[in-house]
Amino acid sequence: MDAVYVIGHKNPDTDSVVSAMAYAALQNALGGNHYIAARYGHLNTETAFLMSRFGFQPPVHLRTVRTQVSDIDFDTPPMLGAGVPISYAWQVMHTGQNRVSALPIIDEDGRLFGLVTAGGMSEYDMQSVSEPVISAVPVFNLLSALEGHIINDEADCFDEISGEIVIALPGDSSRISSGSVVLCGNQKDVADQALEAGASCLIFCGTSLGEQYRNRSSATCIIVCPFDAYRAARLIFQSIPIGRIARKDNIQFFHLSDFLDDVRESVTQSRYRSYPVLDEEERVVGTLSRYHLIRPRRKKVVLVDHNEIGQAVAGLDQADIIGIIDHHRLADIQTGNPVFMRNEPVGSTTSIIAAMYQEHGLMPSPALAGLMAAAIISDTVMFKSPTCTQHDRILAERLARQAGIDCTEIGKAMFSRGASSDMSAEDLLKYDMKEFHLASHSLVISQITTVESEPFLQKKDDFIESLEKIRKEKHYDLAVMMITNVLKEGTELLFTGDSEVIRNAFAPDLRGNHVFLPQVLSRKKQIVPALSQIWG
Repeated sequence: MDAVYVIGHKNPDTDSVVSAMAYAALQNALGGNHYIAARYGHLNTETAFLMSRFGFQPPVHLRTVRTQVSDIDFDTPPMLGAGVPISYAWQVMHTGQNRVSALPIIDEDGRLFGLVTAGGMSEYDMQSVSEPVISAVPVFNLLSALEGHIINDEADCFDEISGEIVIALPGDSSRISSGSVVLCGNQKDVADQALEAGASCLIFCGTSLGEQYRNRSSATCIIVCPFDAYRAARLIFQSIPIGRIARKDNIQFFHLSDFLDDVRESVTQSRYRSYPVLDEEERVVGTLSRYHLIRPRRKKVVLVDHNEIGQAVAGLDQADIIGIIDHHRLADIQTGNPVFMRNEPVGSTTSIIAAMYQEHGLMPSPALAGLMAAAIISDTVMFKSPTCTQHDRILAERLARQAGIDCTEIGKAMFSRGASSDMSAEDLLKYDMKEFHLASHSLVISQITTVESEPFLQKKDDFIESLEKIRKEKHYDLAVMMITNVLKEGTELLFTGDSEVIRNAFAPDLRGNHVFLPQVLSRKKQIVPALSQIWG
């Protein structure tokens, strides 16, 4: 099953995080693709408190949805140890439906030892013609390649075979010397000379003559095999451990987490045809080739609590958006294909998802129900926000009964644990910050919700300084800070930039960079629409 990431906006608030978790849980309960709740940014203190309160781990921290190596269908050939014979590696490479041009060679821990290619094997095979010598070939490898067995006395021990390969021709035994590897047929004189000369190994090829030498004690390893001498000679060279001819230096490899854009650039500048793929523990998991990069799979995502590109996860242009669930205005996100979209004028995205549970005849677990109720309470500012509807209240109270909690108590508890006045002005601005584009203008609005605004107002000068810094760095027309007081049911508005738009939208008598806006609690329904009318 394909993984689908459900993710909210940058600098996620409680509604953004919980709606992602609730929607992923709903879809997983209904079956089909595997949905994964994700977040783009760190949890704020309010959300972290609620996660702990209801016993949940934070969703996956997804920094980007750019296409990565892990998203493509790379090859997964067998990973061979350095000690297997060349003949076995060749057989693996050229059998089966998916033939490959290269095989990764691994050590005992599964990490990359080297890379062997068909071209490398062929090059070694040609070299063996001009240099017919083997060095320290394990006897087990030799016996496996030759399908042979040793007939020496059991007391004789042989671990490795070295020497020049000599095929004994009739009437010509001049090349037989001490340390050579002699291959003979039904030639008793050659066999005796090889033993007398102290050959490293004597191999009887396709003959029963070897039976005359069975159980003989000798310093020469005596082997019988069923093949003719020429084939046996070629198989001897193919018994060499594959690790000896594998390329070990300057191997170009990639990790599962590497981005395909970067991989594609590296591959176009490289002459190789195949590249090992490693996981986060440096273990080999496969190989990729150029053709894998042509039509890669894209990550599938569902966006919740936003539909604006400026608030979306990085790399969204490389992902397939398959759904959008939101309660904000329609913005600028575009999709390549038709998608499921649900946008309702309610106070919380979690309310929409709670209604979807109800439509499917499902009830979330008590813990998830409590978390969802808290998310609705958070986004509707304890049902006081102008975005709040009766539908939000009914759903939150129903979820609270399922969880066995009181809406008022959980609201006071989480708002008292929200943004802390002990935090720096810069951190408080980033606590819940959203970027907006209105006509040809751009702005950023930060908001903290509290039951006591005075400690935050003591940082007024620091807020103004930080707002101006952000505005200049990002070239915003306006940078705004909302300190929303639940008990006063109003917002202390701090800003830098175009003061005329603030004056025209909210405060004709404006002086300075600070104004209190009574009955203003919502960023999306009261601040943004008012500014949009001026700038529209």
